[in-house]
Amino acid sequence: MHGIIHLALRKYLQARHGPEGWQRLLEQAGASTSLGYVRVGYYPDEEFIAIVAAASSKTGAAIDAIYEDFGASVAPDLLMLYPRLVNPEWRTLDVLFNTESTIHRVVRARNKGAQPPAINCTRPSPDRVVITYTSPRKLCALARGLVRGVARHYGERVEIFESECMLRGGNACKIAVQVKD
Repeated sequence: MHGIIHLALRKYLQARHGPEGWQRLLEQAGASTSLGYVRVGYYPDEEFIAIVAAASSKTGAAIDAIYEDFGASVAPDLLMLYPRLVNPEWRTLDVLFNTESTIHRVVRARNKGAQPPAINCTRPSPDRVVITYTSPRKLCALARGLVRGVARHYGERVEIFESECMLRGGNACKIAVQVKD
């Protein structure tokens, strides 16, 4: 997983548990506590997953709830990483619909070895997007959180419905997002 995501997770967990709590989570996850994450680095997916599992164990919160909350909190920061790729006229559904063709395309081109999830979107109506998410990481809860964070960034309310999920045996996750008035 890209270093930017690990750095964002550190920021997120330090805000909730403090720097010492972050170190304890790293220890519990079996991750190195002596090396810091760097933006341009790549780190094992298993380490990211283990750190979130450690946070779940510490707080009693469900792992998926942590992924969703983390996604919602990091979305605005991720949008700011590539400001030239996000059309200033776009709103929530536009960003979601164009993520694969703009942001993920550039991430893959600029960062050899980057493996963001594959996202295929359809827009069956002006107020609705259906996302087909596939990734060996199966972090659809993180994807749902990112959707909520993008909506919050634009001051919009959304309803999210996941009709199919890789964690429930599906080939992909189908996430419908509808903007509510």
